Amino acid sequence: MTMDKSLRVRKTMVRNRSVLTRAERIQRLVSLDRWQEGQSPLALPKVRVQKISLKKKKKQKRAEAAQQQVQKKGK
Repeated sequence: MTMDKSLRVRKTMVRNRSVLTRAERIQRLVSLDRWQEGQSPLALPKVRVQKISLKKKKKQKRAEAAQQQVQKKGK
């Protein structure tokens, strides 16, 4: 019997998470020099999560195809 795709366990997440764990937040604060040794790990300040946006390839392909058509008509 095969397993449904939604139930499969993946090794890594493909999408970005919008919430960091406490350890990840502390690491980010250390790298930003906003964390002092001995500070309480509770009630941490907010840390911005960077979202990665991917360029859409469809628009680029359409633009290239349109340019090629214009070049062919010009010849």
